[in-house]
Amino acid sequence: MNDMITVRGFVASEVKSSTTARGTSTASFRLGTTERRYDRATNTWVDGNTNWYTVQSFRYLAGHVGCSVKKGQRVLVAGKLRLRQWEHEGRVYHVAEIDAESVGHDLMWGSANFTRMSGASTPADAAPVVEASGTPDRSNEWDPEDHEQVPPEEETIAAEVDDPDGTRSLLVNTTTGELVGAGV
Repeated sequence: MNDMITVRGFVASEVKSSTTARGTSTASFRLGTTERRYDRATNTWVDGNTNWYTVQSFRYLAGHVGCSVKKGQRVLVAGKLRLRQWEHEGRVYHVAEIDAESVGHDLMWGSANFTRMSGASTPADAAPVVEASGTPDRSNEWDPEDHEQVPPEEETIAAEVDDPDGTRSLLVNTTTGELVGAGV
């Protein structure tokens, strides 16, 4: 089965990132979707059944999922649905998997700050250039009118994460989850 599906739900597990034997980056997490309906008899909202999916992503999407998606967040996932079954000790098990083509935060529940990645982007130095007089170089300041320029990163601790193509490490802002020096 190779049907396209779009699912809106919550991230139910930590994202597991890994690399295949051939060097392809992967990331996966469990996604839960619970129906809610209004019960007129009790005048309350009632939770219905929860459907569970394993969301799998590969290559660049896996890298972005790994540094952007956290347990408990509301997300939208679009991809190919695969239903599998297997038998173990006489019991038949079923699993629904989504090979993600797109993953994003559900803005119905909060706001997000998007950082666009380009294939040739490299992390920028966080420290400003200091002139001989000891004052920061003002040419490094961000001009909101200049749309080609990237706004400065917040001054927070950055953690190294492997680039999905495996050629270098990327720096991730640990507060926002954004890639440092990613460009727009």
